[in-house]
Amino acid sequence: MALKKHRPGELAIEQTRNLGVVRAMLERAAMLTDGLDAPSSCYLLAYIGDEAVGVVAIEPRLDAALIRSLWVADAMRSRGIGAKLMAAARKAAHTRGARHLYLFSTDRGDFFRRLGFEQAPVEETLTAMRGAPQAEYYRARPDELAREVTWHLDISRDGIIDR
Repeated sequence: MALKKHRPGELAIEQTRNLGVVRAMLERAAMLTDGLDAPSSCYLLAYIGDEAVGVVAIEPRLDAALIRSLWVADAMRSRGIGAKLMAAARKAAHTRGARHLYLFSTDRGDFFRRLGFEQAPVEETLTAMRGAPQAEYYRARPDELAREVTWHLDISRDGIIDR
């Protein structure tokens, strides 16, 4: 349930600290919930009207941020909601000082490529994201980590106006 009313049928994306809603969405999607309550994490929910239909999180670290937990309800897919959540996460990461975005993914490479991400060495991601809950989760589980692919996007020029 959204804290504020939204217009029926309209997409709204807003930051939340309602970890109960986030956890329920991620559990329904069988996604990782370890480290959900990390104090520096930022969660964004997508709403259609007052119904939460998607989520994404960022785990910022100095000049980098890890994108995690991107999920959109099955009935709401192919409407651009995932891309809009990623754009909002990118902006949230940039405003927190991130110059680089990283993420783990096993099966959405084409989607992330369309958003400008490039495949990155896993060790680069683990080094850049040391201390981030999801990175530490995988560091402690080498068998799971071996199945992951990591992605990188340089956002250091976001917000710069070239003249």
